[in-house]
Amino acid sequence: MKYKILHKNKEFAVIVKPAGLLVHGADHIKDRSMVDDLLKDFPQIKKIGDDPVRPGIVHRLDKLASGLMVVALTQESFYNLKKQFQKRTIDKFYTALVFGKVSKDEDEITFPIIRSSKGHKMASLPNTVKGEKTTTGRNAKTNFWIKNRFINYTLIKVKIKTGRTHQIRVHMTAYGHPLVGDDLYSTKKTRIKNRKLELGRIFLVADKLEFTDLQGKRQKFETELPDELKEFMKIVK
Repeated sequence: MKYKILHKNKEFAVIVKPAGLLVHGADHIKDRSMVDDLLKDFPQIKKIGDDPVRPGIVHRLDKLASGLMVVALTQESFYNLKKQFQKRTIDKFYTALVFGKVSKDEDEITFPIIRSSKGHKMASLPNTVKGEKTTTGRNAKTNFWIKNRFINYTLIKVKIKTGRTHQIRVHMTAYGHPLVGDDLYSTKKTRIKNRKLELGRIFLVADKLEFTDLQGKRQKFETELPDELKEFMKIVK
């Protein structure tokens, strides 16, 4: 299991991460990660970035999700991309399949996100409590629109304006429509359905990425749904 290199030059590489592959390790995580392979393919990134555990990495993608990521191959490129993420000028689009039939054709979810008291997951907060605006949690914005409706599921396109941990997963569950394959952010009913479906991953794909390179040119990349999700869509009702 390894990523696919979609494009590379002296400045950056755009890759497609498969589901099941961790982006980078940590002190408490010793499993093989995407960074291990990146260091073999691009040894020059070893000292690039601001954290030796995440050389060249400017953003992440959940282990059980798949899709596009950009990796900085020079320190100048790293700062350029990091700045764009901070200013939210990088556009990231996703395709997701959620449980249930979403009623609205499009919507914006703005629930603040906070780390759950359970520690290993995030949680969303209501925008207001007793008429007062919520002041705790981190601001988060997720826009989505319908791509296709089924009897029991809805295929949606998603664009996030902020990059909070597990943002799409947290927001869609709080919205009442958990992602297919997601057991961490789910309901008892959807966890039972996930066991029956045996998808083995989250139905979430980062399929479009846009950013500006060091020459000021807007770079745009797209990828299709991976084969396992294309096959899964054939049985969706």
